[in-house]
Amino acid sequence: MAVNELWLVRHGESVGNVAATQAELEGLDTIPLDIRDADVPLSDTGREQAAALGEWLDEGDARIDAYWVSPYLRAQETLRIALGERATASPPALDERLRDRELGILDLLTRTGVQRLHPEERARRLHLGKFYHRPPGGESWADVALRLRSFLRDRLDGPGEKAMIVAHDAVVMLLLYVLLPLREDELLDFAAENTVLNASVTHLVRRDPGWELVTFADVTHLQREGADVTVHPGNPDVEPA
Repeated sequence: MAVNELWLVRHGESVGNVAATQAELEGLDTIPLDIRDADVPLSDTGREQAAALGEWLDEGDARIDAYWVSPYLRAQETLRIALGERATASPPALDERLRDRELGILDLLTRTGVQRLHPEERARRLHLGKFYHRPPGGESWADVALRLRSFLRDRLDGPGEKAMIVAHDAVVMLLLYVLLPLREDELLDFAAENTVLNASVTHLVRRDPGWELVTFADVTHLQREGADVTVHPGNPDVEPA
């Protein structure tokens, strides 16, 4: 039984999101975070957002057959809170291919920090473009797309018709790139104009001849439950000034 309906969820607000946004506002070189990316937990607001997602699952008629989640703590916490006791009946499957994009030497650097400490990477980014720029020790968007193609090849044949993926903003964007599918320029234009909000739900349906985007980054459930809607764009990836 092939999956023909997908819900893509970005994790709730994390303490890393909060620290990164504050560091950018203060013009710091580095984000003051002393835990590895995989272990970054949700903030208090992120836990409220995850609970609101759980209310949406309770009230909705999605009848999701399978849950897949990034191994990173913030994604696991989001799904665990949202599922509550349902997690026992429908245990989510962790898959490392859904992890966040790895930034290598640019990890924990702000725009200011990249420009001051690694101006050569900013120049490479400007030359190669966001999609193909791979920081030393890290991944390009193309690299993430490759592992997501592997994930989809393994997972879309089952175990049911409806599935939810809880992961990260770059993962959501690049799943759209692979599934719709989009060209590089279409993806970059879309990403420049749209943000995958924390705990938002993106909905896709498979129809002949392919996948169709029904809703993008919907946060109606957060607004209905009184949870804050937080805007934390992903890593700037050395965007040009």
